[in-house]
Amino acid sequence: MKRLNGVVAAGHSETANAAVEILKAGGNAFDAVIAAMLAACVAEPVLASPGGGGFLTARAEGRSPQVYDFFAHTPKRKQPLEDLDFYPIEANFGTARQTFHIGLGSIATPGFIRGLFLIHQHHCRLPLSELFQPAITLAREGVVLNHFQSLITQIIGPILRATPAVMSLNESPANPGQLITEGELHRQPDLADFFDALQHEGERLFYNGEAGQQLVRDCKTQGGLLQMEDLNDYQVILRAPLQLNYRGTELFTNPLPSLGGTLVAFSLGLMAENSSQTSTSDPESSLRQLARCMKLTQQVRQERFDSMAQILNPDIAKAYHRQMDNGGLSTRGTTQISIADTQGNLASMTLSNGEGCGYIIPQSGIMMNNMLGEEDLNPGGFNHWQENSRLASMMSPTLIIERNGDALVTGSGGSNRIRSAVLQIILNHIDHHMPLDAAVSKPRIHYENGLLSIEPGYDEAACHALLDEFPEQQLWKRKNLFFGGAHSVILKSNGILEGSGDERRGGVWRQLFNR
Repeated sequence: MKRLNGVVAAGHSETANAAVEILKAGGNAFDAVIAAMLAACVAEPVLASPGGGGFLTARAEGRSPQVYDFFAHTPKRKQPLEDLDFYPIEANFGTARQTFHIGLGSIATPGFIRGLFLIHQHHCRLPLSELFQPAITLAREGVVLNHFQSLITQIIGPILRATPAVMSLNESPANPGQLITEGELHRQPDLADFFDALQHEGERLFYNGEAGQQLVRDCKTQGGLLQMEDLNDYQVILRAPLQLNYRGTELFTNPLPSLGGTLVAFSLGLMAENSSQTSTSDPESSLRQLARCMKLTQQVRQERFDSMAQILNPDIAKAYHRQMDNGGLSTRGTTQISIADTQGNLASMTLSNGEGCGYIIPQSGIMMNNMLGEEDLNPGGFNHWQENSRLASMMSPTLIIERNGDALVTGSGGSNRIRSAVLQIILNHIDHHMPLDAAVSKPRIHYENGLLSIEPGYDEAACHALLDEFPEQQLWKRKNLFFGGAHSVILKSNGILEGSGDERRGGVWRQLFNR
């Protein structure tokens, strides 16, 4: 088997190391992304879980890109909200506070495991036994909690203390009754055993077997919504990606019903009409146009179109272009894995468990998602979701094919900040001609609900000049996980591989050269 060179960017060194280990063993980018998504459940347990879901935007060598939608799905039957185990907690981000809803009533049907098996069936070279092994070893031997994982553990501490079972899973080995902290070893033996069984028994272990049956029993008796038919009938959806051309560069991203990719495309359409973005000689004008673009993108999301696809209609877009010229106009538990190999395989995967619902499937080590308690995913109000439908998402795993043949793989965590992070990386790389590392590390802004949030590094005079149009500003003192985590890689047409792990979310990158 020919061994491939490859490059990986992810939110934790152990996630990236698992992918590199599989590339060394002869796997391709898709083998590597499966090993990484499993390892992320161990090394980044607040962000990734078999109880959640996600998306993969994939380009296999010689084939057109496609999107694997294995995100959460709403249950087939509702119950009155007052009958559900569904309640709020508050997370403290230091600079901001955010309310999340958790409990068994917040669990949507997960797609992580079914997505994993379908991706393996379609694209992988190596057996599942090899792909599971790095995660199983990590879970048994333990992972030392790093600074970023310790930070987010503290932020969502109320969730991790919500039940005795979830507290036990996240308890400090040295200080019983306290959450695990930076530098302590986090072992997950139940998850190791579950993964060991899953690799042998297949996806039925979860969707039809004891783990799923226990989940359904607990939902029935403790205020949840999932039934066996929800699990049995869950399907991964293969979609054609949303494709657009931006200044001669082809982009492939997550299509509707998820909103993130469409909103990124809308933003790029606005920016394509503004030449000021391509120059850094006027920082005020450049910053103002970017902020206006984000403000309009939020506005268009709130408009009542018959279909969100209408926002890409050229006639509708023209009205927003005029507003760009004239003016007057949360973190989420998500992680990104980007991989490329020298065969030309590209994999951009974004995973999410929400923040977790506080419920652990007994003897599995799996904390389930709280997608039905996510305000961003339920803009019409809690328990107003449509039954038996795929939840929309801001997740936007993206592939970028440049005119010179370079291929960039990116995406981000960060809820509503996902679209602004991905947008700014594209603008930095394509418009400002920044190398990948600079495009990822450059300070970001984000506009939402009347507030313009600005990372340090922008021209102070330019920020002050924007007060006439954006009077509510939050000037952050340092780069922050609030602004996403866009771990990205690039495969250049000459075969050179580069990556960038976003420092905001503890990102790392690794490359492999087989000699």
